[in-house]
Amino acid sequence: MVPLSVLDLAPVGEGSDAGAALRNSLDLARHAERLGYRRFWMAEHHSMPGIASAATSVALAFVGAGTSTIRIGAGGIMLPNHAPLAIAEQFGTLEALFPGRVDLGLGRAPGTDRAAAHALRRNLASDENRFPRDVVELIDYFRGGDGDERKVRAIPGEGQHVPLWILGSSLFGAQLAAMLGLPFAFASHFAPAMMAEATSVYRSGFRPSGQLDEPYVMLGFNIFAADTDAEAQLLATSLMQAFVNLRTGRPGKLPPPVPDYPETLPPTGRRMLEEVLSCSAIGSPETVEAQTRAFVARTGADELMVTSQIFDHEARLRSYEIAASLIAS
Repeated sequence: MVPLSVLDLAPVGEGSDAGAALRNSLDLARHAERLGYRRFWMAEHHSMPGIASAATSVALAFVGAGTSTIRIGAGGIMLPNHAPLAIAEQFGTLEALFPGRVDLGLGRAPGTDRAAAHALRRNLASDENRFPRDVVELIDYFRGGDGDERKVRAIPGEGQHVPLWILGSSLFGAQLAAMLGLPFAFASHFAPAMMAEATSVYRSGFRPSGQLDEPYVMLGFNIFAADTDAEAQLLATSLMQAFVNLRTGRPGKLPPPVPDYPETLPPTGRRMLEEVLSCSAIGSPETVEAQTRAFVARTGADELMVTSQIFDHEARLRSYEIAASLIAS
């Protein structure tokens, strides 16, 4: 079985708050560390009541201080929202605090809606076509090398070896990761439509770099694991409701599970859920193992980034525990 990692959005459940969500994230990271997961990544999203990881580097500092061996990182930082220098300093600081444990995944989407993107950037003059230049600028800040003659230096950050990843849900990120010789993480856990084509483009166009000799693909994968298939199907309805709420312009906190939720939707809603959750394993330990192994065999993934948006924290811990049994089996 390929290595498994964790993608956490610090979900804020109905009736809860951001503080509880972030403390749950730390608890999950410690749990994942004990279970043998390779990485614990958090994602940047803004203006979403159900996600508490907007200040991603701050949240990662909290998680890093409470763990000791698991890699921590961003999956990802939405670079158009930030000056590359600021990100080099933030993740340089994390690397200084937790040496050899920090990853930096970079995406070109805003991670929010147009209004929040405007509030973050103060204007919309920056366009997504600048993303490759921003990535190269960020690499340059980490590389350093010109000593005091450099006009602008990332301190901390300069000279540190923070592995960079390109995140994507289309061919754009695949092409950029291949060109720069960086590992590629595809958002198949919520946008699977172009997964096969993007990974093929990445692998065929890959150019070795100082960071990576061969292409490396990590795929997002939803796992809802429980003692029975029926229980796991029920747990998955929280994420289903969240997807429907988001797609209909009503983002909110993560709702509790609802029995037979898909049957309450019109056919268009059920088809949407079938598409966005097509890269998922939902069921008992035996069902999850079969579905996960089939996904790895079909895609050739080098690593899976597992996400489990489950309302009840104890059930979420249990889901990751069941999934972790795949590592050892």
